[in-house]
Amino acid sequence: MNQLQIKDINIDTKAGTKTIVSGVSLSIKQGEIVILMGQNGSGKSTLLNGIMGHPGYKILSGDIILSGKDIAMFSSDEKARSGLFLSPQTPPTIEGVTLAQFLYAAHRAIGGTKDILSFYKYAEEQRKKLGIEKDFLKRYVNDGLSGGEKKISELLQLAILKPKYALLDEIDSGVDMDALGKIISTIRNLAEDGIGFLLVTHSDKILDMLSPEMIYIMYDGKIARSGGKELLNEIKEKGYTKLTCQNK
Repeated sequence: MNQLQIKDINIDTKAGTKTIVSGVSLSIKQGEIVILMGQNGSGKSTLLNGIMGHPGYKILSGDIILSGKDIAMFSSDEKARSGLFLSPQTPPTIEGVTLAQFLYAAHRAIGGTKDILSFYKYAEEQRKKLGIEKDFLKRYVNDGLSGGEKKISELLQLAILKPKYALLDEIDSGVDMDALGKIISTIRNLAEDGIGFLLVTHSDKILDMLSPEMIYIMYDGKIARSGGKELLNEIKEKGYTKLTCQNK
């Protein structure tokens, strides 16, 4: 089965001042939901941004294997064309560019249709399927959107672009229960369509709602523990520091 494999990855700041992620290895199969947890500052966001090629970080060593190819040193756009998608904690705002225009350009860049009318029809179908308001695609990218609307926008982008793997950094943060329900149902449906997910969260609610195949816990830039949902009860009982350091 096709997998996204992260092998012994080490990530530094671009300035080279500190190694933030050290020797991390994990894997995600297509259609799987994998959760990444850990206290603030443990390296979760750096891992996701580094995997995607964020300009503020650099991969020192390690492999990112997708479809049998090591894409670790690919540029961000090359990684996107290879099938990766990143939803960052704070999505950028692009004034004057509608979401439909942005997605049409992105869809073409990854090899999608060049026929604009066919694309808009397809985008509208995805919008309706997610139950998103009628004029959403006409709004500027994240301009004037609430926190929850920005997260919904990211999921609409994900549904339209349909990557092989999606890296979601706290997609559930700062959203109300209605938006959270829409987020959860969308992730489930897209996983059923074969998209693999690596999802950073601090919420135990989302674990109960998604039933992930695997949970990884980061501590001090490393994967300190991994396992199933039983880890959630240990986190609640002991906290991250005691849980990850008890065997050291």
